[in-house]
This record gives sequence, structure tokens and C-alpha cells, in this order.
Amino acid sequence: MNDKLHLTPEDQFPENLKNVSDNELQVLDSRIQRQLDHEMVVDGESDRETEFRHYELDEEFQDRDKR
Repeated sequence: MNDKLHLTPEDQFPENLKNVSDNELQVLDSRIQRQLDHEMVVDGESDRETEFRHYELDEEFQDRDKR
């Protein structure tokens, strides 16, 4: 696992979140949220890739909550 606290749009992101453990998914979510916060402060808006990743994570969390 990477030690960075945020995940830039250029960093690797899992192609299939179903293969990611619950703990790793939570870490990814935290890193994406930190990146969104960073982009808003520095750029005044979020990057589309970061927004897409955030949406994908939310969908995966919802799917897992249904199980």
C-alpha cells in the first residue's frame, strides 16, 4: 500500500473494486476524499477523474452495505 495520504488522478486505481478488501476500500476512500479536498483548496474545483473515483467508491460501499 502506498504511504501517500491522497490519491492523485495520475496514481493507479483498482480496475475492479470488488477485489479490494473492506479495509483497503476504506483507505482508498480516505485518500480520494483528501485529494478532493486538496483540489478544491488549490484549484477551486475537483478533477473529473477524482470525482469519478469518489463516485465508484460510493457505489461499492452501497453494494457492500446491501450484503
